[in-house]
Amino acid sequence: MSRVRSALAVPPLYAPIPPAVHPRHAAIDARTAAWADEFDIGSEEWRSRLTRQDLGKFASMILPEGDEEVVSLLSDFCLWLFGVDDGYCEEGDLGDKPGELTEALLRLLRIAQNPEVPMLIGDPLAEGLRDLTRRVSRYGTALQTGRWVATLSEYFFGVVWEAKFRAKNEVPGLSDYAHMRIYDGATTVVQPFLEMGNGFELQPHERDSKAVRAAGEMTSFITTWDNDICSYHKESRSSGYYLNVIRVLTHAHGISPDEALPIAIAQRDRVMSLFLRLRARLEAEGSPQLRTYLSNLSHFIRATQDWSITSLRYTTPDDPACLPSVFTDKPVDDSSDPLDIPSISWWWSLIPASAVLDESRVPRARESVLG
Repeated sequence: MSRVRSALAVPPLYAPIPPAVHPRHAAIDARTAAWADEFDIGSEEWRSRLTRQDLGKFASMILPEGDEEVVSLLSDFCLWLFGVDDGYCEEGDLGDKPGELTEALLRLLRIAQNPEVPMLIGDPLAEGLRDLTRRVSRYGTALQTGRWVATLSEYFFGVVWEAKFRAKNEVPGLSDYAHMRIYDGATTVVQPFLEMGNGFELQPHERDSKAVRAAGEMTSFITTWDNDICSYHKESRSSGYYLNVIRVLTHAHGISPDEALPIAIAQRDRVMSLFLRLRARLEAEGSPQLRTYLSNLSHFIRATQDWSITSLRYTTPDDPACLPSVFTDKPVDDSSDPLDIPSISWWWSLIPASAVLDESRVPRARESVLG
């Protein structure tokens, strides 16, 4: 399939979640730039480019009321993730070598499991990860630290999966892509910081419930679809980038990127509408800590939207992308019917359409979705 270089005109996206930002975002951004220099992450040119892209503000929008040290940790971690993504996967030599990429990532995973192991001494990404791991252990509970390491392994699995398709010059089906994008989009690795940054640990019956897991997965879906939509212009002009929902849809349906764009937008809007309904039910039933967690999942969604349409990474001033400067309060698709994507269609079983429509008229207590 030939790479299409046309510029997509992305319309204003549905944004029902209000923006928010930590008041110390400028200082956090400066600290992340200094951290990247201290650990020599990437080339000097790469660091100069990425540290101008407001990663501190991005982290500050995810945790607008979070502990400043944890917001700073999250900002540094986001830069580190781009170092892995750009340096190893999409712009690096291992992006089409899944076997060698697996070896490299497993070494990094070992450092996350125990930063004291004598491996990759002096390697910038490894030394940066050692620092991040120690700080995660300092500010998070043992359970949160373990969850973070587990989600890091999910992310590594995801990028190796993508490398396989890049190596074979193949495109996955939409259901597989939607499933794996939850992981290779590096979104689940952010979610442990939502508890950590607010100084609490969700109770297992809430954190591990199907409904709360689904809310997290919906957050990953929305943020990665938004990222794919806004990054398509940049990615379509680089040989290193490969999988994107626009490309998956064009391949699946034999259509152009211009025809795929409204399909992708409708998909993310339908999931956004479902997320809002599920969030409302969970907030009504859950603990104060769960309500804070759900609020920060929402901030994560809005932060990705704001950052995606303003970051130099995606606006690419030298070859401007046609991205919107505003959002809309009207979804393209707010249907309560499940999307025809088998790997995620189970989300809709948590909030049946009939229950949403008739809930106010039913005198009995609602069945909890936390089970």
